[in-house]
Amino acid sequence: MWQLADPGVINPVTAADAVAYEIDNNVFQPLLNFDYRTLKLVPILADSLPQVRADSAGHMYITYELRKEAKWDNGTPITAKDVEFTFKAACNPGVNDAPLKTTLDLLSDLILYPDNPRKITFVFKARYNLAVETTGTNTCVLPEYAYDPKKYMEGFTFKQMLNDTALAHDPKMMAFANDFNSEKYQRDTTGVNGSGAYQFVEWTTGQRVVLRKKRGWWGDALAGTNCFFEAYPDKIVYQVVNDQTTALVSLKAGNLDVMKAIKPQDFTDLSKSDKFTANFNTLTPLMFAYTYLGINMKEPKLADVHTRQALAHLVDVKRIIQDVYYGYGQQVTGGISPMDSLDYNSDIKPYEYNLDSAKALLAAAGWTASEGDGILYKVIDGKKTPFTIDFLVNQGADVRKKVALIFKEEARKVGIDVNIVVKEFNVFQGLLKKHEFDMYTSGWVFQPGQQDFKQVFYSTSALDEGSNHEGFGDATSDALIDSMRVELDVKKRAGMEKRLQVIMHDRCGYIFLLAPKALIAISKKFSNAYASSNNPFFWEAGFKAAGEK
Repeated sequence: MWQLADPGVINPVTAADAVAYEIDNNVFQPLLNFDYRTLKLVPILADSLPQVRADSAGHMYITYELRKEAKWDNGTPITAKDVEFTFKAACNPGVNDAPLKTTLDLLSDLILYPDNPRKITFVFKARYNLAVETTGTNTCVLPEYAYDPKKYMEGFTFKQMLNDTALAHDPKMMAFANDFNSEKYQRDTTGVNGSGAYQFVEWTTGQRVVLRKKRGWWGDALAGTNCFFEAYPDKIVYQVVNDQTTALVSLKAGNLDVMKAIKPQDFTDLSKSDKFTANFNTLTPLMFAYTYLGINMKEPKLADVHTRQALAHLVDVKRIIQDVYYGYGQQVTGGISPMDSLDYNSDIKPYEYNLDSAKALLAAAGWTASEGDGILYKVIDGKKTPFTIDFLVNQGADVRKKVALIFKEEARKVGIDVNIVVKEFNVFQGLLKKHEFDMYTSGWVFQPGQQDFKQVFYSTSALDEGSNHEGFGDATSDALIDSMRVELDVKKRAGMEKRLQVIMHDRCGYIFLLAPKALIAISKKFSNAYASSNNPFFWEAGFKAAGEK
């Protein structure tokens, strides 16, 4: 199975990349997850979907009971104490999990039940539309005995972890964090330990990560319950090939069984090859995802809304879908999947590709054609400033670079000079976090169901630890996001989401492009290998040898 890069870590609390997420899904287990077939929320470690109630003060209570069959590798039962430990670890101030911490800000306490060690209640200080997903799907449960053998965290309550700022300097808290952040619990086969069907047995950097099926795995007795209790291969190998062309050659030669994120042109060629299709199935599910161009709204050249809207009129989305994505995508106007018919605002008219409209908006923003080179300029802070854009692209992302080249071509027609800057992925990510760019292109992949927009679109998420790289947001949009987070009526919340999409469209910090299709090839040596719109777009543990019952 092909991967473009190594995972950052193999630890569901500190993981922050798609490769780690895919591997973690087979090594660890959450309470709930979205079934790859039905896209519905289903219980995994929990024995059913949780009970949800609210009191007159607005607090929410999410109560789970764990499956009686669930066991750790040492044979001991998985209990509510392990769930509590996992969430305490996530809230430890020294643990490197800033993105996860931002999702837990509405939690106020955990309740354990001495008469039932498998029961746990999460208490939220306010209503939260994603309370079930936050507690059930956001992270997998870790065994306390394996990840805190020195019992550093045992004497602290979850409520303390949330409220006691002095814990940031507590010696036990820091000792636990140092251990937890260490290589032992991030990539060492002797330290990584979960309740999933597969044991992590090898990581050769830049080459492969190997998982091996556990003998006597507790979940085998529940086969057929949902897709997460399908675990058939004896071994799953994630083969790292950091060049897509090389990976494609390996796929054609039969040295790879599965490849996703195939380049659109290559995928089109493969689908037309009788030799290839005799050995591989090609699959194209629409992803819960969108691609976009991000604009640094805090950059003085780009601070004026008319300037940003002019840039949107330079983007020929239809051409990008046809010429870059070979038709494997659907145009979008906001940060919500068009498959979500309730929340997606289909009334928003996309910015039309129109050079005249772009020129008029640029003039309204004060940009003037200079003599000689034809590049626009504007006096900003008393200085004549040429309209040049550094357009950031991560290395190896050929599709994104093609999008940037199309934008560069169109921008030149109206007097804007675009410099495409290609950076290695980790450098690219660092520049985004520090807001050291003018524009870039990227995308977000998300789960089915409702979303929490705070991490990406809230104004304070423009800080280093957030993902609001564009600097979008003000009191109005923040208040709307806050209201959405506590609104449990799905229809009322859908109206709020549609209003947020209008605000984002008008302020144009993002130029939304398309919801892409996942372009996947899976060897015909496997049966039960179906495609899904849910990332990573198939459930590899469910693959069977062709003909196997």
